[in-house]
Amino acid sequence: MIRQTLTGALILASTLSVNAQKPMQAPQGGKQISDELIGIFFEDISSSADGGLCAELLQNGSFEFSPVERDGWGPGTAWKAIRPGHALGKLTVKQQDPIHQNNPNYMRIDIERTRQFHDYKGWVGYGLQNDGFDGISVKAGAGYDFSMFGRNIEGDAKQLRIVLVQHQGWGKDPKVLAEANISIDSKEWKKYSCTLTPAEDCTKASLQILSLTTGTMDVDMISLMPQDTYKGHGLRKDLAMALQDLKPKFMRFPGGCVVHGGGDGFWNTYRWKETIGPKETRRQQKNTWGYHQSMGLGYFEYFQFCEDMGMQPVPILPCGVSCQGTNGGWGLWPQQAQDVCDMKDMDEWTQDALDLIEWANGDVTTKWGKIRAEQGHPAPFNLKYLGIGNEEKISPEFEERFMYMYERITKAHPEIVIVGTAGPGSHAGNPDYENGWKLADKIGLPVIDEHYYEKYDYFLNSRQYDKYPRDRKTKVYLGEYASKDKKLIDALAEALYLIHVERNADVVTMTSYAPLFARKNATNWNPDLIYFDNERTFLTCSYYVQKMFGESSGNYFYGDCVTIADRDKSAGEGMLQEQSVVLNSKTRELFIKICNASANEKKAKIDLSRFKSLKSIATKTTISGNPQDENNFDAQPVAPATEQIKMKKRMELTVSPYSFTMITVKL
Repeated sequence: MIRQTLTGALILASTLSVNAQKPMQAPQGGKQISDELIGIFFEDISSSADGGLCAELLQNGSFEFSPVERDGWGPGTAWKAIRPGHALGKLTVKQQDPIHQNNPNYMRIDIERTRQFHDYKGWVGYGLQNDGFDGISVKAGAGYDFSMFGRNIEGDAKQLRIVLVQHQGWGKDPKVLAEANISIDSKEWKKYSCTLTPAEDCTKASLQILSLTTGTMDVDMISLMPQDTYKGHGLRKDLAMALQDLKPKFMRFPGGCVVHGGGDGFWNTYRWKETIGPKETRRQQKNTWGYHQSMGLGYFEYFQFCEDMGMQPVPILPCGVSCQGTNGGWGLWPQQAQDVCDMKDMDEWTQDALDLIEWANGDVTTKWGKIRAEQGHPAPFNLKYLGIGNEEKISPEFEERFMYMYERITKAHPEIVIVGTAGPGSHAGNPDYENGWKLADKIGLPVIDEHYYEKYDYFLNSRQYDKYPRDRKTKVYLGEYASKDKKLIDALAEALYLIHVERNADVVTMTSYAPLFARKNATNWNPDLIYFDNERTFLTCSYYVQKMFGESSGNYFYGDCVTIADRDKSAGEGMLQEQSVVLNSKTRELFIKICNASANEKKAKIDLSRFKSLKSIATKTTISGNPQDENNFDAQPVAPATEQIKMKKRMELTVSPYSFTMITVKL
């Protein structure tokens, strides 16, 4: 059974944090809510994985880029031949006898000469250079692990110089930041590695691989990874820490439209089995957003990240139905194209789901549990949730295939909570939304995933969960939502809406803002929660709202502890000032949240007399500013301000215009 978690409408936050050794008994008047309300949704969009959360610093290290992904791309994309000292040679992409059939391309390097004059003492060698993702950012004294697969085809063992450089301009040898030497001595594929430690910081470094020996060799799976990654598991530390600070309770992955191939059809469907195991055995593919997925961030890394951050994993699997955007279908709205597999093939899709459950939860004596253990994780991941489908058009064909999987999975694993879909655009009157809910009601689906992206006035005005039937078995997961800009007023509208969600905790149990990440100069969608480049993260106003809600997670909701005088009505059914009080009885913390999305200062009366052991000092956190303020790459005018305040059981609080306030009180 799923516990429910939601809170009301405008945001007042107070946190009660008492000694977590013994949970307290919740005072009367509270409604039990889900403690999994705030989570995150990761989709590889806007270069969120390669060049983002995946800490790999080299681009196209396995030579698998393709013109199918982007015009002008190919196996040599992101690489260039280099020949200092007037060395001579050639590069050839080959596919005969690769490391693994899932990784067919590699680069053959024929080295004719390594310098023009025998006594030349300058920069010499023939080989390759990679500039990473808009340059490679390295720090002085930090360790960077280089690795590659090599095969010596002809001639003596190849002496390679592996060097991180900073370019000095035309006619000058580059500055050496770090270097090491390796010898490619095997006639068969073999992995070679070394560590590079730069002597100084550089934001635009390049990696060079220079052969100092003539002859022929093959190279593949070239990698440069920082040693300092999140918990040592290969994820970029600052991006992961930004997510950790949100205190999310779950993570939905890998998409999104990525799940079912987006507009490309079944050939590009994301298949989880091809994203685990050694990275050289993973099948790379086109990303539905028009770039490349190396699968360096695959299902093992997703599950491990969830474990590292204490989140529930919520994997989403395809169900034999393509995205309705296939073959230009989005232009046909509302009669989108939708490819479906033959029903005789549904056993394969179903078995993928059953095998995933075994891989995540099975004992090491099971087939897939053993495979998980061989990857370094003998303990189960304790999967609880499994999503089937992602906002597909709810056609009869979809319903037939969804039901085929649903019935077989729930029969084999009744302990797994299945998350279904309400289609794209979860609004009353949308036929997919209506049909999705009809199916959910018919089968008693545990959770249905709703999605919508709207302008901020929608979130200011709409309070639809107040009207949802209370006798439904199916609970709501608001899996994708965002106000369609990144100004302060958008964040405040989302805060109002999340209070509405908390108030309706008997209906909505999980939420996740989307999209999560976007790389500067590689953005497919706006807005996003976190923007980044090679050096920094840029946190939006909406990020701080999500952070404050994540920090104020609890299991009881109180809607009558705060009274806001003279509330302003929105243009619709909502109010521009809302409040909620949430108790975490396990940590003995009380959170008071008040949101004021109007231009008027307001007075709020707070009555916490039902809470007996209120501490006298509390922490008040506020975000506020001009409604058009926006955090971006050039400036971040909006950030939380924190202060200590005296706390009384009965008190009055002045609430600034365009602000969201959270008070955290320990009990």
